[in-house]
Amino acid sequence: MASKFTVSNRSGWLMAGPSIALIFGFILLPFFFAFGLSFTNQRLISPNPTEFTGFDNYRSLLGLGILTLEPIKDASGAIQMKDGAPEFPTVRSITRNNPDYPQYAGMREWFNFGTSGDSITYVLARDVVFMTAIVNTFLFVIIVAPLQGGLALGLALLINQKLRGINFFRTIYFMPVVVSIVVVAILWRIIYDGNNGLLNNILSALTFGAFQPVNWLGETSTAMGAVIAMSIWQAVGFHMVIWLSGLQTISPTLYEAAAIEGASKWQVFRYITWPGLKNTAVLVFIVITMQAFGLFSQINVMTKGGPLDSTQTIVFQAIERGYGKQDISGGSAISVILFVIVLSVSLIQRWLTRDKGAK
Repeated sequence: MASKFTVSNRSGWLMAGPSIALIFGFILLPFFFAFGLSFTNQRLISPNPTEFTGFDNYRSLLGLGILTLEPIKDASGAIQMKDGAPEFPTVRSITRNNPDYPQYAGMREWFNFGTSGDSITYVLARDVVFMTAIVNTFLFVIIVAPLQGGLALGLALLINQKLRGINFFRTIYFMPVVVSIVVVAILWRIIYDGNNGLLNNILSALTFGAFQPVNWLGETSTAMGAVIAMSIWQAVGFHMVIWLSGLQTISPTLYEAAAIEGASKWQVFRYITWPGLKNTAVLVFIVITMQAFGLFSQINVMTKGGPLDSTQTIVFQAIERGYGKQDISGGSAISVILFVIVLSVSLIQRWLTRDKGAK
């Protein structure tokens, strides 16, 4: 028996060996290299030798500061006025070559609040673009995960029926998944065109010309929303298939019993369908979350991070800095930060979806 187990175990390792080697060579090893490079000043095609810089890259990316400014007062202590409002010192006067505030050196204004006559509080960042990328990425995840998961579940419920031609609809819903995301992004960039885009033409026709064309990807107020809408549409079919596989594992006898008892459709969904999809739901939302944090192709093709950095994301920043600006150390630091964020979110999701009855 022991000999048989050993042979079986050896065969398994041999079959898994190529996959393990690829994972080690293309995922684990590059990550360890990136982790090491993030503590240096390494650049591509640079004549300068690589030097250890410690946490400088992380400080330049994540450095934040809170600055509260009070109105300027004259010699008598009265508040100086400008255009009918109290005059405040400029942020630049604090962050540029001011020996009295060395902790704010090199920082820029990210946003401010409390714009009253008494004081203004500024949140400063050493890298405003990267902070914007973090906010945009989390915003993308928070919006896409529930909407995409919910829409995919709705489609799965619709096509989980024995009707003539149902396979046609399953194919139609799944088709965007098999098309390259780059091709899909190009097509939607044409749809979103501000002059003769399909979306503007449809909205104009529906409103009999009252709708004014919008440059969906050229306005800071609409660019991120446009990318989110396209991303939800593109991948919803993939998650629909996962939901569908979960629906088909629920015993039909449960639905038959519910019909005999006269349960409503909502009661059937609440007490039979949803509990039967618990494990599937965990998988779907984890997959959506991980894919959402990796947002890059849509941004790269459709907006390039613009307009005015309104669609910057963490992955786009990592690639833009690592290869676009040849700052390998900075790109590596961003990759490590992304790894920590994704790992933390994964652990939180795992804790929230754990089996509370298991010991």
